[in-house]
Amino acid sequence: MKNLKNIIRRPVITEKASWMKENDNKYVFEVEKKCNKIEIKKAVEDLFKVKVVSVRTYTTHGKVRTRGRFSGRRPDWKRAIIQLEKGDTIEFFEGA
Repeated sequence: MKNLKNIIRRPVITEKASWMKENDNKYVFEVEKKCNKIEIKKAVEDLFKVKVVSVRTYTTHGKVRTRGRFSGRRPDWKRAIIQLEKGDTIEFFEGA
């Protein structure tokens, strides 16, 4: 089994993620690319002591970036949208 702290990399804080947090009780995280929904659910429940209702994931493809005549790509990364039970919150986001 993977280390739970390595599955959740960082929270994603955007306008859309903030709206989802306030209106739908959903939180967005960047997660490890090779983990599945069951591992993500267990990691969030163990790290933040909350009850997860659903997990949605998708892979965001890296942009092609150019600098002068050279071009390259940013790496792909996986995003997870976590919906919590009504009344549960993650205190990490409340202080921001």
